[in-house]
Amino acid sequence: MILPIYIYGQPVLRKVAEDIPLDYPNLDELIRDMFETLTESEGVGLAAPQIGKAIRVAVIDLDVISDDVPEYKGFKRAYINPHIAEYDESNIESMEEGCLSLPAIHEKVARPTRIRVQYLDDKLEQHDEWVDGYLARVMQHEFDHLDGKVFVDRISPLRKQLIKNKLRSLLQGRYRCGYKTKAAVKR
Repeated sequence: MILPIYIYGQPVLRKVAEDIPLDYPNLDELIRDMFETLTESEGVGLAAPQIGKAIRVAVIDLDVISDDVPEYKGFKRAYINPHIAEYDESNIESMEEGCLSLPAIHEKVARPTRIRVQYLDDKLEQHDEWVDGYLARVMQHEFDHLDGKVFVDRISPLRKQLIKNKLRSLLQGRYRCGYKTKAAVKR
């Protein structure tokens, strides 16, 4: 089932998400719905707060960029109760990011290129691994959502000032995008 994506200004996007119990009801269905929603919205990642749930679940599908980055062919994973355990600050890279919850806004965000993550996969198997490159960036972006942050929280105050009208438009429900959404205010 395709779910509406919550837009900037929705309170759930500012909540710190909670770890879920291993017997969380209908987890497989939730993950399926999140992947279906992600595909429909043409994104690479989606966190549960973006569909209105303050729980630590995220999905990432990098297969969509596999024509340009062949190593991501078939890469489609769910992350349950993920946490970033460590940041390798030795290499920081700036790259333009966008977000399904902030349609039409793109800004450069500086992030470490390597992180250590701990999570459960969709089979509830524990993982503790170092991740680098584009996947590390996407994980940091999605896992920020689980900590009540959005990517514009990581840009300079000057850049944020320059996009304040775009942010205000989102808060007022004035935006267009090609997927189902739930605006912060009634349109």
